[in-house]
Amino acid sequence: MRIQDLAVVITGASSGIGRATALAFADRGCAVVLAARGADALAAVARECESRGGRATAVPTDVGDAESVRELARVAVERHGRIDVWVNNAAVTVFGAFEDIPLEDFRRVLDVNVMGYVHGARAALPVMREQGRGVLVNVSSIVGAVTQPYAHAYTMSKFAVRALGGSLRQELRLAHGRGVAVCTVLPATMDTPLFQHSANYTGREVVAMPPVYAPERVARAIVRLVRFPRREVVVGPMGRGLILQSKFAPGLVERLMAGQVDRAHLSRRTAAPPASGTLHRPAAGRGSVVGGWHGARRTAVRRAASAAALLAGAAVATRRWWR
Repeated sequence: MRIQDLAVVITGASSGIGRATALAFADRGCAVVLAARGADALAAVARECESRGGRATAVPTDVGDAESVRELARVAVERHGRIDVWVNNAAVTVFGAFEDIPLEDFRRVLDVNVMGYVHGARAALPVMREQGRGVLVNVSSIVGAVTQPYAHAYTMSKFAVRALGGSLRQELRLAHGRGVAVCTVLPATMDTPLFQHSANYTGREVVAMPPVYAPERVARAIVRLVRFPRREVVVGPMGRGLILQSKFAPGLVERLMAGQVDRAHLSRRTAAPPASGTLHRPAAGRGSVVGGWHGARRTAVRRAASAAALLAGAAVATRRWWR
């Protein structure tokens, strides 16, 4: 599909990867339909998209509500006559020991990150099948392939997103829906506000675990998928290495990831009181693409230490594999 004058729906468009993706499509002259809970942030994104040459429609949406998502799809079709691309991206997260996370917070993560994607797919796919073409992009995460501690609900949800994508591809193939593609994106750690927005019951501040990449990388990957659809794409070299290693030595990677999360994802210097973050209410303000984690430039020493640990694991895994 050519990236020109497409009608693109993006959930979670008010910040982070969703916002970067909206701007990337606007740069190419596409019409973007922007969905998120925060009306002020959505309006700011819409203005920025239009200033870049795109056309933008802001539709405040809670993806956990199926009717709200159906209305989003209805507005997109009413405004543009079609849905060429639908990006399921909205996500929330909670950190904490398994028994410390309130059940309502655990459930909310699954409602948004799993059922939100189900609602999006059920709204978009009938339109795409009728058109005979379209691309559904589901944003998962490398933790959809490699587990980590203290983020059980988020990790479960991202595994579920990968499973949803595979099942939908199979069903479309059986139904001869060749013009409709379902793609899954697995980003590594991105410089987004997700970590500031997260619910947190660990007692320690959540920080972005290095190495941290710019969210525009994911946006570019999503744009490429519209032109050249693929089953799954991992964004970020460290993410690709982790997933590869996990295939050869899953137990070793589990241990490495556990230690890395404890050392580099939860601050030992800054305490944090229990908080539900943006799980049950949108973030205030105009939103932003980045979270201030300085992208791939984050602390070279820590990045090198992380890479060394993972490469050591890869070496051990490779030796075991070839024995």
